Amino acid sequence: MSQSTLDDDELLGEAASEIRADVEENVAAARSELPAADAIWETGAENTLGVLNSLKSSLDVGEAADHLRDARKWFMVGERADAFEDPDALEEELDDLAELIETVEAAREQVGELARTVPELRGELEETGTGEGGDGDESEADEDGDDETEE
Repeated sequence: MSQSTLDDDELLGEAASEIRADVEENVAAARSELPAADAIWETGAENTLGVLNSLKSSLDVGEAADHLRDARKWFMVGERADAFEDPDALEEELDDLAELIETVEAAREQVGELARTVPELRGELEETGTGEGGDGDESEADEDGDDETEE
């Protein structure tokens, strides 16, 4: 074997190692951007809007999607260069991570919509006289002396 071929094989081996390392680093970086399970479960807020805003903040995935994109890019290159021992398992891990990121982002969007709706709903309830102390209809019925119950 010529020296040139040996050098090419060594370079290819080094490139494959660098690609594997890059994919692993990007997967780890994407995972580190995801919220911790406890961060979305526990809150110190004292009202519904505070809870929703806290949850929305907790559901921020940061740069996870960018890291995943980089991991996929290098995975594709590495797969073509036959740089991975088990490319199917790694591809499944990337797909699972993508699905998790999408789920967290969808949850964040839903919480954001609810956080926008709750103050509007509160305002509407206050306008109808049900804002403080619960159901305004019960107190009106008691004042009128109406003993009928709704079924």
